[in-house]
Amino acid sequence: MPMPLDALSAAHGGLDDFRISAVPEVLAMLKRLQDGNVIVHLNGSDGATYTTTLWSMDALRGVISFSAEAESNQVQSLVESADAVAVAYLDSIKLQFDAIGLVVVHNGRNAVLNCAMPRELFRFQRRSGFRVRPLLRSTPMARMRHPAIHEMPLALRVLDVSIGGCALFLPDDVPPLPPGVVLNGVQMDLDVDTRIHVALRLQHVTSINPDSRGVRLGCEIVNPASDVTRALQRYIDQTQKRQRLLNG
Repeated sequence: MPMPLDALSAAHGGLDDFRISAVPEVLAMLKRLQDGNVIVHLNGSDGATYTTTLWSMDALRGVISFSAEAESNQVQSLVESADAVAVAYLDSIKLQFDAIGLVVVHNGRNAVLNCAMPRELFRFQRRSGFRVRPLLRSTPMARMRHPAIHEMPLALRVLDVSIGGCALFLPDDVPPLPPGVVLNGVQMDLDVDTRIHVALRLQHVTSINPDSRGVRLGCEIVNPASDVTRALQRYIDQTQKRQRLLNG
């Protein structure tokens, strides 16, 4: 079962940063589901589930249709549910929206599940999913004190970022850091609009290449606050969009 939106709201400190409500954007996301024949999971409030694909969209009537098997008990159970939620994944993005007014429409041997076209979608980065590398023209930095030499300030280059962690570059001329250490009071300056304060747990240290003159620190963000999660989400989304523009 997907997490209810009220629970997601509590977990993320509100849903405004994840909400898509502009009609053209809603239609564009639904069109991607349809064109890509993307698997959609329909989940009823009473536990009924059905896996399908988005068959058609009728913006004028405000209806979308999912493929369905006319004689399926799962379909019937889903229709009888008080509420239903649709969940689909586009690459590393999770889409969730309410499927309101589900009804089976028969067409000879075939059938579809109709429901009202959603007025809004919610778009979440999968926590275990996509990492973005900063754009070449930017140099994100993580600033902190060396945990073993407190008087030594560190400014480490950020190699990549995800919702749950990051990778930092530690030069050879800096005293090493042991895996498992927690780096407190880290200030990450990702771009002109994104500055966050976090604690990082060093998960692993790996070499990059013989000429790099340093190592890669794989770090987990420890208990990020909701505003940190929202800021990271925005940064990842914007970086992805800019990368697509540059590569297009």
